[in-house]
Amino acid sequence: MTQPAENQPQQGAVSLAQSSPTIGTFRERDGGLEWSGRQETLRIEPWGPDAVRVRSRLGGPILEGLPGALLESPPATSSTIKIEDGRGQLTVGTLTVEIDAEGLVRFLRTEDSAELLAEARAHFWWPGSRLYTAVGNGHHRLEQRFAAYDDEKLYGLGQHQHGRLDQKGLVLDLVQRNAEVGIPVLSSSRGYTLLWNNPAIGRVELAHNGTRWVADSARQIDYWITAGAPADGQRRYSAVTGRTPMMPEWAAGFWQCKLRYRTQDELLAVAREYKRRGLPISAIVCDFFHWTHLGDWKFDLSEWPDPGAMVRELEELGIKLVVSVWPSVSPLSENHQLMEQRGYFIGTQYGPMAHADWPDKEVASTVQVAFYDATNPEARDFMWSRVRDNYLIPYGITAFWLDACEPELKPGFSENLRYWAGPGLEVGNSYPAENARTFHEGLTAEGEEVITLNRSAWAGSQRYGAALWSGDIGTDFPTLRRQIAAGLNTALSGIPWWNTDIGGFHGGDPDDEAYREVMVRWFQFGALSPLMRLHGFRDPGMPLGPEMTGGPNEVWSYGEEAGAILERYLRLRERLKPYVLQVMREAHEEGLPPMRPLFLEFPEDHAAWSVDDAYLFGGDLLVAPVLTAGATARTAYLPAGATWTDAWTGETYEGGTTVTVDAPLDRIPLFLRDGARLPVAE
Repeated sequence: MTQPAENQPQQGAVSLAQSSPTIGTFRERDGGLEWSGRQETLRIEPWGPDAVRVRSRLGGPILEGLPGALLESPPATSSTIKIEDGRGQLTVGTLTVEIDAEGLVRFLRTEDSAELLAEARAHFWWPGSRLYTAVGNGHHRLEQRFAAYDDEKLYGLGQHQHGRLDQKGLVLDLVQRNAEVGIPVLSSSRGYTLLWNNPAIGRVELAHNGTRWVADSARQIDYWITAGAPADGQRRYSAVTGRTPMMPEWAAGFWQCKLRYRTQDELLAVAREYKRRGLPISAIVCDFFHWTHLGDWKFDLSEWPDPGAMVRELEELGIKLVVSVWPSVSPLSENHQLMEQRGYFIGTQYGPMAHADWPDKEVASTVQVAFYDATNPEARDFMWSRVRDNYLIPYGITAFWLDACEPELKPGFSENLRYWAGPGLEVGNSYPAENARTFHEGLTAEGEEVITLNRSAWAGSQRYGAALWSGDIGTDFPTLRRQIAAGLNTALSGIPWWNTDIGGFHGGDPDDEAYREVMVRWFQFGALSPLMRLHGFRDPGMPLGPEMTGGPNEVWSYGEEAGAILERYLRLRERLKPYVLQVMREAHEEGLPPMRPLFLEFPEDHAAWSVDDAYLFGGDLLVAPVLTAGATARTAYLPAGATWTDAWTGETYEGGTTVTVDAPLDRIPLFLRDGARLPVAE
């Protein structure tokens, strides 16, 4: 059915301020609503309950099959379409979408027609709400503009180190960097969640005079939006991008790591000491440079002479071995020539096929390494075949640390890259998700549980069993403070498995009393994080290279007083494992993150939307980490709508109040919701 808008009665004339206003044509096609005008096609279609997908393109019909985060088929849902009075309208449950004669889009709450979000022109003449600036070969610099709202709070957008929970007023690059993870999912206090379904390099501007999404080079605008409170948004978003698997039971415990254990003997000595001391431990990590050459993806037997015996002993101790696997390949690797000949590396538009410099064994200087192209199915299969044949089949290793998976380009010129899936500017942000996909597909084919530890992620990474950590960060209280917002915004970006290097990464002297305090407070936070993992490059450090290692980083490395507190929180984590796994099941089945901002559970409490220094771990436990040096008390807001009990003292408080509780060095304030019973106190 096609109806020209100009042949219909008009509700509000088009703007005469424009030099030549566009009056488009509406049609209903395959259950969706299309508007066409001035060589642009705009298509809106149901995409799950209370949600739609919006795509627009200049110069032709909507393209199918472009890279994105949405699953191929949306959940079935009913909808209605009306085309009358010079307007088009599509209603899907609680969300109604209106398109006027000029192609401007508004998203409304169905029950009361309240505006949730609306496109806005940058200028009454030009440009409009959707801008296409040609960059050649059918690609455009794309801009999607929406109105700004003074009372709006905005959350999500991946993991960043700016320390802000509410990101209204910020400009954020949509690009992957160490510790900065661009995931273009936005949750609004106005009652919508939006996915910018485009892996292009770009940015999002959350200004007070408008919101603007920018893709530096892509072929069409593509986004998804749903109506509802943030918890509903998480459920809907995870349904259309894929839910996380159920977390393996072992992964809910404590992970021991440092940069780095240099040999098999050194790693085993640490594992044995944990068991000798009777301390809970679930995993230990074999970090980088354990390999022969970068990209060989196998143990150097001169340092790790019997990996099979190591894995067997660790299994007898109840410890899982996690092995670091990088996506980069040295020219000295046995795989380099074959991979280059078969086209398995990320290509370059100009210059040699090399993406970074990196140290390798048997050379005095760095070498120019290439990254395998994780967007290429054949390259994924080859890479996995090497990992499978060198780790899984001979030794039974099934847990992998996917470091440097942004990928870690030096310099970071995405415009010079050519992926199997498309030009670097168009598809570059999807690399970490595709890298996680390599391991998900490989492990699943072998009948294994899946969890990988990743330094970067993109929308949909969660469906591949990807856990994210906050990258190579500092080791002080201000950095610890920033991780709360980083973790909460990651949670609202659909990534439920998240953690930090406990104690931070860059430095930290285990013999320094000031740093020991940082470690204790960070360790307490880590014990109440989705994953609990101790890591860092402790003092004294060494230059980057195959011989490097850092200072000691085990719980007994921090002196008798601090060590006793760390041991206490190891045991707390072990007691809470059943609860952790219960919360992880909610992530798997419903898409709700383990680490939750207060407003996710209490959206009606206005004050809860501004709390950026505390969070809920699951639905029953409020965590208020101590984030300043020398503090012995902590003030925390307890949301209205529940009764809260201090998990240490048993004192009860009504919600909607701010309380100050004792927080000596050995205590992180914890509050139980509505009489919940958890084994916090020993």
